[in-house]
Amino acid sequence: MAKPKSATGSLHGSAPDVGDVALLLIDVINDLEFEGGDKLLQLAKPMAERLAALRDQFRNAELPIIYANDNFGRWKSDFRVQVDHCLHGGVRGKPIVEMLQPLDEDYFVLKPKHSAFYATTLDVLLKHLEVKRLVITGMATDICVLFTANDAYMRDFQVTIPADCVAANSQPQSDAALRLMQRVLKADIRESTALLNKIG
Repeated sequence: MAKPKSATGSLHGSAPDVGDVALLLIDVINDLEFEGGDKLLQLAKPMAERLAALRDQFRNAELPIIYANDNFGRWKSDFRVQVDHCLHGGVRGKPIVEMLQPLDEDYFVLKPKHSAFYATTLDVLLKHLEVKRLVITGMATDICVLFTANDAYMRDFQVTIPADCVAANSQPQSDAALRLMQRVLKADIRESTALLNKIG
């Protein structure tokens, strides 16, 4: 994976402006205050630890990191407000957000539906960054990760979904979605340790 080149016209201060691979974290800034959230939390904790290591590797290599998060039906919501809510609101998802909270130089998009591409600026951002391979991580494997991976594939991105950096309400649900994305979307679903060796 190549290091980013400098670009003319920064979109976001000192954040990486060009990189042929980007890390996408889906719905990790999440209070998990919904039915089944307790089950998701159990599988999301070990996932978040591995994802934090992968994110830090991307950060050290100065490659783009993008958070794509639901607005949870709050059309006046703000991403930073959501982070604060998850960290200080006494919510179930706090341990995940503590491990994966963004830095100021990271990119983010708010999404109204399952796919991180639908009605968001993600497509424009990835074109600006000259991304060719998208590493998709987060929650839930069989819903928002699946829909996002499908849309990425339809846009001719090379899709990587590290199997140990995604989570769903059950491991069988996650595994079935991964197998589907490997077969239909030609996704690389090897664990993050295989990916780490290619970064930096």
